[in-house]
Amino acid sequence: MDFQIISDSSCDLDMELREKYNIQVVPFYISFDGEKYYKEREEIDIREVYQRMVDEPKNYPMTSLPSVQNYIDAFTPHVEAGRAIICMCLTTSLSGSYNSACNAMEIICEEHPDAKITVINSLSATVSQGVAIIEAARMQQEGKTYEEVVAYLDGESKSTSRIFFTVGNTDYLKHGGRIGKVAAVASSVLSLKPLITLKDGEISASSVARSRKKSLVMTLDLVRNYFKETGDNPKDYLYAVGFGYDKDEAVEFKKQFEDMMNTEFGGAGETLLFQIGATICVHTGPYAIGLGLIKKHDCI
Repeated sequence: MDFQIISDSSCDLDMELREKYNIQVVPFYISFDGEKYYKEREEIDIREVYQRMVDEPKNYPMTSLPSVQNYIDAFTPHVEAGRAIICMCLTTSLSGSYNSACNAMEIICEEHPDAKITVINSLSATVSQGVAIIEAARMQQEGKTYEEVVAYLDGESKSTSRIFFTVGNTDYLKHGGRIGKVAAVASSVLSLKPLITLKDGEISASSVARSRKKSLVMTLDLVRNYFKETGDNPKDYLYAVGFGYDKDEAVEFKKQFEDMMNTEFGGAGETLLFQIGATICVHTGPYAIGLGLIKKHDCI
């Protein structure tokens, strides 16, 4: 069965990866003034978003989710061409994007009863959502069926998906409100850096550190502990380092991660490098950095 893989832009795949794996992306919108909204990565480059955040630290940008019509416009050409659709969206704990996609699916299926569309709540975001979508696309390229890809995305990809990350300060966490419970951990001492985990669609504070350097070390500790607790082989996973404004720091962090995995576990699977997009950076600020992981389909 011919099918198209679609994601909202919280997957943070750049144009090169989208083209390589034939992944269609429905963008979120971002605004710096509450009036003019831009489609992220299409009408405004993510580097420009970060530069403005750094240059205007008190001007907190806002995002808006894809509308039902945005999803209808994305789905309709494939349905009319007889292609099935798998659409994976940002966790519902952070956005209503999944609901927009579901409503679009219902509208289209009323007009096209034979349409085959599956909408999946990823229970993830940014790098872990992105690597899940990449793994689904690889399955498609290997000839896996629609049903096999859906089963992976709606099953093991969720249960093994994690993001471990830290941020520059708590300002954006507090301002965003939706993840205020994380900010509360560090609110009494502003110099503290929260360590954050995204698991099963929910964000929670794992610890705090007193410096940026220590927070990065402790982020790697979270990864180390994950594999010690699960007993899984790290080589069975796909990874992505996610970063905000500072790519050089991310490249060094990626090297530290790979060195740790080589020394303590005999290596790890492929590690990609993603720049975190507007959907998440409006909550984490310009200096978020961390690592997402997910178990590969052929290691389940």
